[in-house]
Amino acid sequence: MNAHTPNTALRLRPPAHRVSRRAIGYWTVTASILWIILFGVQTLIVVTSDDAPSFLTVTLVLSCVLGPLHLIVMPQWRYRVHRWEVTGEAVYTQAGWLKQEWRIAPVSRIQTVDIERDPFEQLFGLAKITVTTASAAGPLRIAGLAHDRALALADELTKTTQAVRGDAT
Repeated sequence: MNAHTPNTALRLRPPAHRVSRRAIGYWTVTASILWIILFGVQTLIVVTSDDAPSFLTVTLVLSCVLGPLHLIVMPQWRYRVHRWEVTGEAVYTQAGWLKQEWRIAPVSRIQTVDIERDPFEQLFGLAKITVTTASAAGPLRIAGLAHDRALALADELTKTTQAVRGDAT
């Protein structure tokens, strides 16, 4: 055990905090854009084609059924799954909806903390935090945070990592 590592063992567990409820709207809008494009292309092909193959009509009907179903189920499901927590020892994340992932990163391994906002996240008042660690598994991401909460969390993580001795490797 490293001299800088606390004696308490870190264990994988469900993180305590949910993301912002506004993330539901964000996930719905961003997914609906893709469904609208797909539906539009399919409709254009079926309408403009003289001999539209029946499989194209079937895919259009499937899109009309699966699109709304996806837009109803996916954002709610992601909201229930996406969680995060920061303690003095570690950052815990849980994300995904079909493929779910739980991650834990000791604070002593944190190298950088970044905040990112795409245009739709800005519209919904959201941000995502990326915590880069010395891990082959890659960075931890906490998406769907309220922007002010993300700023406070980045500040907290920065102060915590500065207080913890370690080489972040």
